[in-house]
Amino acid sequence: MRSTTVLASLALAATSIHAQQSTKGNLGFALGTKKPDGSCKYTQDYEDDFSAIQAASGSTLVRGYAASDCNCAQQILPAAKVKGFQVILGVWPDTDESFNADKQALSTYATQYTDQVYAVTVGSETLYRGNFTGPELLEKINDVKSILPNTKVGTADSWNKIADGTADALITGGVDLLLANAFSYWQGKEVGAGATYTYFDDLQQALGRIQSLSGSLDKIEFWNGETGWPTDGGTNYGAATASTQLASEFYSQAVCGMLDWGVNVFYFEAFDEPWKPASVGDNGSAQDETHWGAMNADRSAKYSLKC
Repeated sequence: MRSTTVLASLALAATSIHAQQSTKGNLGFALGTKKPDGSCKYTQDYEDDFSAIQAASGSTLVRGYAASDCNCAQQILPAAKVKGFQVILGVWPDTDESFNADKQALSTYATQYTDQVYAVTVGSETLYRGNFTGPELLEKINDVKSILPNTKVGTADSWNKIADGTADALITGGVDLLLANAFSYWQGKEVGAGATYTYFDDLQQALGRIQSLSGSLDKIEFWNGETGWPTDGGTNYGAATASTQLASEFYSQAVCGMLDWGVNVFYFEAFDEPWKPASVGDNGSAQDETHWGAMNADRSAKYSLKC
């Protein structure tokens, strides 16, 4: 059950978010291209993924990051057609090799499955990492738009790079959609009012910047591109504690709350990915990225995903 006390305390911070839409937001899931053992998924694997996602959450939308990785576009789009899903395909523009490979995958497969392609994102937190300036990324986006003129094209980046003006060239340059990633976990907030308030406030700042520059509440389609919480087996980050129970609370309070406010949300991520290698976080501590799934690697749900 969602906490009405928590949601009520967010009303002021979320005023401009609530003004964007009056209907419930759409829910989607970030979805990887690899099976638990690290081998590439094929069409049947994606069909099984889609069946599990829809049964657990009701969602029929997923997003990826690189259309050519593991032949993603080639394998996922036929599955989406069979299962009635739509996909946001990704382009990884960080190197010429990946950019050109993803463009080729879009040209070959996205054009065959136009009903299954919801949109395309060019880049994932490239502004946050400093790989491109806003104008440089806009050029990449327009390049992709030229081969898919009837498809929505934009990017996904950290909420603060939108709020602080780094993405202004994209907003004024006419992109179709912007996905703002917001993880109060990575800001070391505890689950409850702290994590939920921070999550709402982060997105409010990003959306406020978009609305101010565009002069419209909805000229640019807005999504929360990623949010999530690690479950048991994950690692802590400051006061943010990895826990299945806490992940469930964050989902019901923050994610379901954001959907209730009419904002579209992609949860990171659909399934655990045990193949991922160990990494080091911004705080210098070891970080386990294998337990961020709303569902286990065997596709069983860890907690209720219905809002």
